[in-house]
Order: sequence, then structure tokens, then C-alpha cells
Amino acid sequence: MRLILASGSPYRRDMLQRLALPFEVITSNVDETPQLDETPEALSLRLSQEKAMAVAKHHPDAIVIGSDQVAALGKLAIGKAGSYDLAVEQLQQLSGQTVVFHSSLCVALQDRLWCESVPTTCAFKRLSLDEIHYYLRHDKPFDTAGSAKAESLGIALMESMHSDDPTAIIGLPLIALSRLLRKVGLNPCLAPGHSLFNS
Repeated sequence: MRLILASGSPYRRDMLQRLALPFEVITSNVDETPQLDETPEALSLRLSQEKAMAVAKHHPDAIVIGSDQVAALGKLAIGKAGSYDLAVEQLQQLSGQTVVFHSSLCVALQDRLWCESVPTTCAFKRLSLDEIHYYLRHDKPFDTAGSAKAESLGIALMESMHSDDPTAIIGLPLIALSRLLRKVGLNPCLAPGHSLFNS
């Protein structure tokens, strides 16, 4: 059975490669505009569902993975900065604050969906403007929620980080994903082609 990652994110692609499963990438092009009064967690869950379903609709024979991450400062959703200047503003806003990164994923197979959201709570250290500029020039995290790459120098921006899944902060919670894949009969710890339902 085909496995499709419904995301063009190079970070999610690299994370999924850790599971040693053959997969292909098909982007979903879902509109990521938040809905009125939508919480950050609800936004990340909805977008992961919509990404999975948008691709699964055209590939009903495949297992499709949709994923999204939204950072939350209280009830305020913090998305991707997209530019250097906005990233400076974001990190100034997050300096000394506790931020929750909601990393949601959905696995779609035919007309069924299995979804989970994994929070990661990050306490940012107080950041000087010099630290922010140095970090942004080094990591260039303009395509990540909250302008911080925890898998790179961004880890030095943190005082602490807590999650049930250490890969969630990078955008694809692999513990949760492995659990969901097993529910549809695909076990990363068994050779491709071995069905859980026949074992």
C-alpha cells in the first residue's frame, strides 16, 4: 500500500524518513487562514485533517499523512514569519514567554481519519536583540512556526522544553504517527509488505 506525505515541508520529509518506510510527497495546497475564534490547537488539527483529506480524495488507495504545527502564546496563534523583519518581531514577542507548539497529524485511509495533537511546551529565555539577530542569520527559520528551529541553534533559545514526543517540536510527532500507522496495518518495525492484520 502506498504511503503519501501530504506536505511539502522538508522538515517533515526528513522526519518521516526516520521510520524507514517508502513514501512519496504530494502537497495539498490547503488554505491555512485561521477561522474566526479558532484556537491554535483546533487550527492545527483542522489543517492536518484538511491536508490529509485533500490528497486522499485523489489517492483512495493510499495511506495519507497530513500534519500541521501552530505555536500558541496564550490564545494567540503564532504562525510562520516568512521574513527576517517579522521573525525579529516574533522572537521579541516570545522572549521570556512560555509557548505551546501544537503539532497535529492525521492519517487518512479511504474515507476514515485517525488524528492526534501533541503539545510541546517551550519556555523561551529572555533574548537580547543581538541574540535574535545572530540566531536569525544562522538558522534562517522563516518557514517555521514561532521562528525557532529546536533541531538546530534554536534549542539555545530555550530555558526548557516538555513533550511526550521529542520529535513533535520539529513538526511531525513520530511516536504518535507510528501509533496511528499501526492502526491502519502499517508497522514501521516490520518489513514493508508484512500486514499486521495477517500476523
